[in-house]
Amino acid sequence: MRILVTGANGQLGREITKQGQQHELILTDYDTLDITDGQAVAKLFREVQPQAVVHCAAYTNVDAAESDMDGAFRVNVIGAQNIGAGCLATGARMVYVSTDYVFNGKGSALYREFDAVHPETVYGRTKFQGEEMVRQILGRHYILRTAWLYGDGNNFVRTMLKLADDHATLKVVNDQVGTPTSTVDLARTIFQLLATDGYGTYHATCQGECSWYEFACEIFKIAGKEVNVVPVTTAEFPRPAKRPAYSVLDNYMLRMTVGDTMRDWREALAEYLA
Repeated sequence: MRILVTGANGQLGREITKQGQQHELILTDYDTLDITDGQAVAKLFREVQPQAVVHCAAYTNVDAAESDMDGAFRVNVIGAQNIGAGCLATGARMVYVSTDYVFNGKGSALYREFDAVHPETVYGRTKFQGEEMVRQILGRHYILRTAWLYGDGNNFVRTMLKLADDHATLKVVNDQVGTPTSTVDLARTIFQLLATDGYGTYHATCQGECSWYEFACEIFKIAGKEVNVVPVTTAEFPRPAKRPAYSVLDNYMLRMTVGDTMRDWREALAEYLA
């Protein structure tokens, strides 16, 4: 399959590249394709005629988006519109990677795919608006919401390990709960779905749940690092963008269709650290 990958230099894009070697991959990133430029996107689609697109490119700086709404909108919404239009013109199917931030995080039960969304940040709103743009333009789409992603690149795991080299004590938030998710598992699920006609909206995170504090403790435990991790509240670390307190996703649609192969978060983390 000829697959166009946007955001190929990001964590997920790199894993898609690694796992997709049996396919013909066309790799793009912000320096080779401006997804907000409709004419440039249309030209590329005409030239390469992809059969599928894995759209990883996004404005993911959650805090910066609060003061750069137009920038986040251009990338997350107009970018999705342009990629969706390219798919429509060439008959390609599209994977759109979305986020747990489409929910407000005020619940206490796992979020399923058809639960009401209520984003409370610019990032969350623009990612959901991007979802809606894809739904309106394209029937042949897979929208995958994921969370707490880590892989080949800058992420929470690497930040914690780096901080541990210089600090004996670290304060980590303990009142935000989610699911750490490996790009290995997410990329595998994307290719699993691309092999089917099971279009629609999916949740795709690893299994289980934890707080950032518990995540950090598990990282240091597996890595064999002696660090005093102190649990703190979100209020002690104010940020421009509000963080969801509880944003654990239920991979219900995966279980009901192709099967949920996402591993327990601890198992995936142990492999990553190994």
